[in-house]
Amino acid sequence: PVSYVEKRSGNETRTPLFHCWLCQPRFANMIFNRLAVAAALCAAGSTAFIAPKNAGQVSFSHRVSSPLSAATLETAATETEEVAKPEVMRPPIDYVWNDVAGQLKEAFGYSDAEIESYSNEVEGSKDNLMQIYKALQMARGFENACNQQYMQGKIRGFMHLDNGQESIPALVDYAIKNGDKKYSYYREHTHAIASGVDPGEVMAELFMKETGSCKGAGGSMHIFDKSAYFQGGWALVSEQLPYAGGAAKSILLDRALGISDDENYEKQDVAPPADDDRISVVFVGEGGAQNGRTAELLNSAAKDNLPLLLLVIDNGRAINTYTGDVATNGDVYQQGKHYGVPGLKVDGHDAADVAKGGKAVIDYIRSGKGPAILQVHTYRFNGHSPADPEHERGRKDEKAWARSDQDPIKKFEDKYTANGVFTEDELKAAKKEILAEVKAAVKFADESPMPPVELAKELEYPDAPDTDYNQRPAPTYADAVNKRTISDEQMATVTAHIDALREKAKAGDISIGDAINLAIHEEMLRDPATTIHAEDLQAGSSYDIPKLTQQTYGQIRAADEIIDEGHFIGKALGEGMNGYRPIVELMNTNFGIFGMAELSSAGNTYATTGGQFDMPMTIVGAGGTAPNQSLGAEHSQPFHAYVMGIPGLKICTAASPDAAYGITKSMIRDNGPCFLFAPVKMMKEAKGVLDLDVCAPLNKAALLHEASADSVANGNAVTVLTYLHGVKEAQLVTEEITDEGFDIDLIELRSLKPLDMDTIRTSLERTNKVVILDESTQSGGVGATVSARINEELFDLLDAPVKRLCMDDAPVPYASTMEVGVVKRGSDLVQAVFEI
Repeated sequence: PVSYVEKRSGNETRTPLFHCWLCQPRFANMIFNRLAVAAALCAAGSTAFIAPKNAGQVSFSHRVSSPLSAATLETAATETEEVAKPEVMRPPIDYVWNDVAGQLKEAFGYSDAEIESYSNEVEGSKDNLMQIYKALQMARGFENACNQQYMQGKIRGFMHLDNGQESIPALVDYAIKNGDKKYSYYREHTHAIASGVDPGEVMAELFMKETGSCKGAGGSMHIFDKSAYFQGGWALVSEQLPYAGGAAKSILLDRALGISDDENYEKQDVAPPADDDRISVVFVGEGGAQNGRTAELLNSAAKDNLPLLLLVIDNGRAINTYTGDVATNGDVYQQGKHYGVPGLKVDGHDAADVAKGGKAVIDYIRSGKGPAILQVHTYRFNGHSPADPEHERGRKDEKAWARSDQDPIKKFEDKYTANGVFTEDELKAAKKEILAEVKAAVKFADESPMPPVELAKELEYPDAPDTDYNQRPAPTYADAVNKRTISDEQMATVTAHIDALREKAKAGDISIGDAINLAIHEEMLRDPATTIHAEDLQAGSSYDIPKLTQQTYGQIRAADEIIDEGHFIGKALGEGMNGYRPIVELMNTNFGIFGMAELSSAGNTYATTGGQFDMPMTIVGAGGTAPNQSLGAEHSQPFHAYVMGIPGLKICTAASPDAAYGITKSMIRDNGPCFLFAPVKMMKEAKGVLDLDVCAPLNKAALLHEASADSVANGNAVTVLTYLHGVKEAQLVTEEITDEGFDIDLIELRSLKPLDMDTIRTSLERTNKVVILDESTQSGGVGATVSARINEELFDLLDAPVKRLCMDDAPVPYASTMEVGVVKRGSDLVQAVFEI
């Protein structure tokens, strides 16, 4: 390592410029070439490295490094050559405490006395300063160890290091409490440790060991710890923003309903303490903060006065691209002005100032004043990942300069040894203590066992597919919570509404939309932890699915949402991780395309967290593609096929009120994410009787019509598999089929995933022929999956190839004359049965 003394305004500060490449085995074969080049450069003479005085650049002289150098090994350099500092694209902000204090007064309304108290709490406490220093050293030491282990092949996959940004985990360690909800992104090792996650468990997770925080299922980008309320580790940029909003909403729900977590993190009928000041913290880079989810989160947080901290880690790089090249507003902390959300910008070079200013912002939120933004201007010493080539403009020069000039650990050491707060020996002893913990974490991970292969399948669903939800007990606190949160007038209104729907159900006059609405009300009363999100919710949306929910349970449990499904699916995910059972109604299921990232993560959460976090979430809506529906391509997409590939997601369909009712009830009680598709053109026209108070299975198909024994004996029976509008189409032509001497086993695929192969097998043992009337495309459709499963598992039962009647791969046209060539219908089924 080489250390330089920066000359600025007559003052000198020693800072290390380069890391020691010998620490990284992959560079060992390059070190001699590097040293040779360095020696040649030094021999060229000092004048070659001195910028002209009018060049506006800062010069450095070559000196011995500090014995406390945290980012480098100790050295004994004796040369005194001067070199020019490389031009950096993003200069430091060099804030002092007064710069921070001024913002706290203007944006947050703090008085001089209050600001002084935040300063004194840090500067006047040697214990607090030592806590900050140890957190800095833990972050640096842990990430350096990760880098070493990665180079040795013990850590695999993608890994993203936090070197240079240590003031952020130091703030977390200093000012964030265990009960606060923490949502980070893929560069989260240090955030997790600062939040109280054991370093050994974090390292073991990176080593893919069973003792890891997620049993080796998550890895570097997915650290979770339920006991520390550290809720990710999320790998899709900015996806964590709405999740943190949902987590913040769960805090308000706890207070409004008077319930809290017990020792097993299950809801109990105990109100949070009167001084409950929990908050939700979400970390995001300034590059990621340019994502539209930021604006949506600020709007939501301001509207609901959420206890939320948006912590922006501003390292000037969107991956490695200079953020200024792709974004015009780098001052993310000012984005909240449009929503009445205050923001503070601090200099990450000074960890003490970050702690002081950050604590003031956090206390503002804890006091109930609403959300806030904290932007920490910092520099990342490493590339995006160890595999990163770093070819982006200015990145390598900036990284080398930042290591020299913007190291928060070096600044802390220089500042507090110079003013006499600490001796060098005290800081050395603290560093030694922390590095011993890091070494122990590596040893623990190295010696831990790998997870068993069986664990992967065990983590597919929180609840087994064959769960009987009728046996699941209701929360014991339901009546008490309902009594204190629902007025007598509201209860009378909703009871009358439920009674009217149940009478319709008995008379066979209830629609699919009303059946789902009935199930939702029954379940929301049965379990007050059930919530609902929808567009147009107050008005009942398009099919009355959320009708009377907000009028009964209030906005806290029944939320009208902005028109972005990804946003409120994401908020539901955050609620689900924190003990609630959110329902999401999609006005049209195709609008769920906006929420693919959130749906994907909902399906992955239980497994990724090693089974720590259940993910109860019910998504329900009208969709599919009926013949002659005249809705055009965007409203006629087979979204049910799009989500089939999402692991961990249970997917059902319901073409009748009875199926919709029973499946909805079961899904709300399930501890994992479930998606119910209902047929958009049958929501109001299909009527029927309900099997009241009965939950339907989530893994079973339904035999709606059984082929006659004669047709089976004569070889004229065919198994027909269909769902959604295909059920109606098949029922309309069944008589026509039988009139021609044929018959069908009509099976409704109520469970698309998991697929009920047992029912299909039983039918094929009789008919030996199958036609699939599929409401999705030829490529990648539901029918393709079903056909493949039949051919792989039931081939010996087939007397003829599987016949698929699926939508053409072309977009669905609006005009009926064209649409008939894309969407299959009853007439196509008749022809297919005759042919097979």
